[in-house]
Amino acid sequence: METGDTDSTWRGTTTGQRRTWQISCGDVVDRDRQLTVKVVQGQVVLVGPPGETAVLSHDQLVQLRAALREAADQAER
Repeated sequence: METGDTDSTWRGTTTGQRRTWQISCGDVVDRDRQLTVKVVQGQVVLVGPPGETAVLSHDQLVQLRAALREAADQAER
């Protein structure tokens, strides 16, 4: 597992050619949830909490933006 940021809510992992990013978030009643960003067959996949709405703080939004940027770069390769 590689750490993409000093914040523990950000994790980037590499498995072969697939890269996965997990960003902590909350839901509308402030329970801890996770967003996952993946690259699968050259496409970026964003997986939210099942049946929930993801609520992100400013810092979590910065992490999501960075993960999406990295995933888009990888998907283009």
